[in-house]
Amino acid sequence: MRYLITLLALVSLTACGGGSGPAGPATPSACSNDGQKQFVLDNLYAWYLWNDMLPAGIDIGDYASPEELATEVTQTYGPQKPEGGPLDRFSSVGSLEADQQFFGEGKYEGFGFGWRLENDEMRFSRVFVDSPANMVGGFERGQTVLRIGGVTIADIIAAQGVAGINAELANDTVVFQVQELDGTVQAPVSVTKAIVTIDPVPQWEIIDMGAGTPPVGYIEFVTFISTANPKLETVFSSFIAAGVEDVIIDMRYNGGGLVSTANLLGNYLGGFDNDGQIFSNTEFNADRAAANNSIDYFARLGSSIDINRLVVIASRGTASASELVINGLDPFVTGGVYIVGDNTFGKPVGQVGIEFCEKILRPTSFKKSNAAGYGDYFDGLPVDCVTTDDLDFPVGDTNDPNMIAAMGQLTGAGCPVVATPGGQQKADVWLDEVRPDLTGPPEREFAGAY
Repeated sequence: MRYLITLLALVSLTACGGGSGPAGPATPSACSNDGQKQFVLDNLYAWYLWNDMLPAGIDIGDYASPEELATEVTQTYGPQKPEGGPLDRFSSVGSLEADQQFFGEGKYEGFGFGWRLENDEMRFSRVFVDSPANMVGGFERGQTVLRIGGVTIADIIAAQGVAGINAELANDTVVFQVQELDGTVQAPVSVTKAIVTIDPVPQWEIIDMGAGTPPVGYIEFVTFISTANPKLETVFSSFIAAGVEDVIIDMRYNGGGLVSTANLLGNYLGGFDNDGQIFSNTEFNADRAAANNSIDYFARLGSSIDINRLVVIASRGTASASELVINGLDPFVTGGVYIVGDNTFGKPVGQVGIEFCEKILRPTSFKKSNAAGYGDYFDGLPVDCVTTDDLDFPVGDTNDPNMIAAMGQLTGAGCPVVATPGGQQKADVWLDEVRPDLTGPPEREFAGAY
């Protein structure tokens, strides 16, 4: 099986295009709506991680489309969280072309930004360089969106909630009015979706720590896609040449991606001392276990560094393959693995990808664990030092609170005290308990991008 995506992957099975796949339904009898729905249902019975929870006799006539069937069946009959709501919100049917474009080339059609609400204000958390948001809109991290289509964000939220913003962003062309960090209000600008190219490693740096102290390596890692692989080789070769022993990897918005790239990053970070040790275990449902359960081992590469300490900058949007790397390295990094920022998302499961009728079914199909057998982190991996992601500063800036906290873990300065919204100072854990919605097309799930 060829793993392609999500925490861990996509297994590519052919359908509608000929070829052979593993045991189980491989092709729909027809690409009619009913044929596609039956194909999706058959493969959920075969591949879904919790297939023992799916009742027999599910009627495809109860669902309007294969997309609706995949979502509704898994969210209705799959495991539920103790507080209510489905544990699995990731099983889906999407566009095959979009998946291939994103994971193979880092491309998607959109505006080219990420955003979040702060005190009911819509702010850009990042803007991709090769995007309409940057090249046409001139948007930058930290700017506040005042109006969309001439309507204030406050009015949109009052009428429809956050769903209203997402509905506006679903349009191909949107008129934005933004306010810069210095308070300057820009004239409205019309931006049309186009092909966005994501740079998976937009910046990296070797930080001088002074005479007699090895430098620190810093990487901003956006998403686990194949175009990251050669850049990681360049980065870690440079780290070795500079004598780097401690690494800060910034994955605050990284929602995951290819398991092959996660394994590669694990090898660069942990392969030097742990060649042949277990990096991660993959377990499928009882029907698929014998043929598909597997173990990934660390492999020492030419550019694997002799790491001492690893600091990960994370948020509630840090998910999937990002968590796989953190969890896989945790038993082995001598000086420790530290998380600064916030708890991670909590996605210790992955999907296989089954192609059919120019679409791809991605049912949650396997769970992951590290060498110690730990993989039960549906609530996220716990943060060691809580900090705020301050949009007033560029990612990786020396004044970025996350960077200050990360460096504090390495210099002995410790965890800085964070300010709560009420202005009080609090040194212990203060978390944003709201996790982002990572459902949707691959650019949304794995890069938080619009």
